[in-house]
Amino acid sequence: MMRARNIVFVFLVSLLVLEVFRVCSAYGDGDGDGDVAGLRLNFYAESCPNAEIIVKGIILSRVPTNPTLPAKLLRMHFHDCFVRGCDASVLLNAVNNVPAEKDSIPNASLSGFDVIDDIKTVIENKCPGVVSCADILALAARDAVSFPYISNKWEVLTGRRDGRVSLSSEVNANLPSPFSNFSTLWQLFSSKGLNLTDLVSLSGGHTIGVAHCATFSNRLYNFTGKGDADPSLNPIYAQFLRSQCPNPANSATTVELDPGSSKSFDKNYFNILLQNEGLLQSDAALLKDGNSFQLVERFSNSSDFFNAFATSMVKMGAIEVLTGYAGEIRKRCSVVNPTN
Repeated sequence: MMRARNIVFVFLVSLLVLEVFRVCSAYGDGDGDGDVAGLRLNFYAESCPNAEIIVKGIILSRVPTNPTLPAKLLRMHFHDCFVRGCDASVLLNAVNNVPAEKDSIPNASLSGFDVIDDIKTVIENKCPGVVSCADILALAARDAVSFPYISNKWEVLTGRRDGRVSLSSEVNANLPSPFSNFSTLWQLFSSKGLNLTDLVSLSGGHTIGVAHCATFSNRLYNFTGKGDADPSLNPIYAQFLRSQCPNPANSATTVELDPGSSKSFDKNYFNILLQNEGLLQSDAALLKDGNSFQLVERFSNSSDFFNAFATSMVKMGAIEVLTGYAGEIRKRCSVVNPTN
């Protein structure tokens, strides 16, 4: 009888260990090195050991001659992940005259596709059909922002596969708009599994880059129907913006998102928000909620922003990813593979 009980006990303990292992495998081991949504560090260590070195090498050779590249690739990665998840669908061209994501108005100003294509070409020559375009984009965005801006870069987990669908019609409903209020921003971010800290820290990516006049000129002219600017906008800053973006503005004109600091990845973005100099309506919206306001203040007064940004980038990079046998590994990032 005692022996039978021992056998049953061992059996139950074994089941418990297997269940714990299953849960840990699904959610990671908690030390930052485990799987997240099926992704892991050094996914290509055996199948294409030089993949990440190739990405970094090409990015480091391009940034010095194209200092706007970090903001471009960071924005592209963000726009990819918020529509259909991080599956490189933003890189696909239109098919059969059906507009793709890159053809939508919010994505019309995206650039840097040529850099991703160049990286893919080199990697395909070394490791054909192994490294996904989605992973290349995630790595390229990290490497571009990390050099020369910040040393405490985030770890990019890899193992994404590429999607086969890209529709312009899906962009507006999933991508935060520069005209979004706080409620809309929060709804979109939470629908992607991101929290308030993610919303505020990822908005801090606006510490680099520029915006076209059309994305904020609504705040400069006749905002309340009386010909004036948005009263929440610093009046001196509003006057400066009007000098840069007359009404109607040249569609090609751009203004720095972070005045005087748009080429440095720092926490100055949060300082200008508190001075009512957030350029976009979606920037200013972070001051409209008490909890997000507290985060803006915290990030402006400490180095917490950089760690929070790194954590949020890992979370964003795992949104609705395709792994395992889902999706495909595209041979060219702009087109899906032939089906026969």
